[in-house]
Amino acid sequence: MARILDVAKHAGLSVASVSRVLSGMPGVSEATRQRVMASVEALDYRPNLAARRLRSQRTDTLGLIVSDIRNPYFTEVSRAVEDVAYANGMRVMLCNADEDPDKESFYLEMMRDENVAGVILSPTLARLAHYRQADFPFPVVLVDRCESDTEADAVVLDNVDAAQRLVRHLIDAGHRRIVFFYGAASATGRQRLQGYQEALAAAGLAPVAQALRPTTDEALAAMRQFLQGRRQLPDAIVASSGLILLGLVQALREADLSFPDDVALAGFDDMPWTRVVTPGITVMAQPTYDIGRSAIELLLARIAQPDQAVRRIVLRGELLVRGSSLRQDACLADSVQ
Repeated sequence: MARILDVAKHAGLSVASVSRVLSGMPGVSEATRQRVMASVEALDYRPNLAARRLRSQRTDTLGLIVSDIRNPYFTEVSRAVEDVAYANGMRVMLCNADEDPDKESFYLEMMRDENVAGVILSPTLARLAHYRQADFPFPVVLVDRCESDTEADAVVLDNVDAAQRLVRHLIDAGHRRIVFFYGAASATGRQRLQGYQEALAAAGLAPVAQALRPTTDEALAAMRQFLQGRRQLPDAIVASSGLILLGLVQALREADLSFPDDVALAGFDDMPWTRVVTPGITVMAQPTYDIGRSAIELLLARIAQPDQAVRRIVLRGELLVRGSSLRQDACLADSVQ
């Protein structure tokens, strides 16, 4: 295996000159850079990254800790983070906290041990309740989850507004008894619950909400129980996340109930399957790629300028109206028009 000394001999340069080129330091001529890179390619040289970390006390690695890697939302966010990291010559260490504060703490300690340059974190409620940037030796950007008074760089959806608009659409479509299934383990679910409650209150309607863990299996079980022995279905059902929405759809199909004929349905996250089921499902789409891209751009900016003011980017969801939320008489009226 070639060493940096071998590269220096091959290029006819000093080890210091080769090191300056490989480290991207200024003051190196283009001719010298080309000689070094030609020798690197000829010898198939690979730098010792571990040794470089020890010398520089800084890595080219970023941490990304998500709350549930199975959630397609985080798949798209992760893709954006990786794309921008790659373009900047950095690596991403991806960890799944699984909504578990202990697991989250374990991975944060691992990030500390790995001396990462910074971390993008989707925090648990326990972490968010006592969040302080001073607790970490690296910069942190929160993604998806952040309270209004949290002093942290963050990229989030305007969850209250998004839930309000989604529920107002159902009310405008003629639905009055609207049930909300939401994830209770995150600030996101609670903020969407707030938007749901405010939209109903403005219309003089009573809220009926059910909290659950934000997984498809939990939502499937909750909906099964909800349907048991029920004489009258609500007008509409709303899910606070894509995983919950999928579980609700599975339970409705099991019970041989259709939407919107038996009950209208809407939720968050524009996942591919929501577009191809019949009828399509009305959703509040999140700009997931933009969320991930904005998060890593904030992190890179914080790494470059540690003392800059705290920044928060709040993005707006897009309401995509499909057949699942429209009353049958409304659909007929639209077809006549």
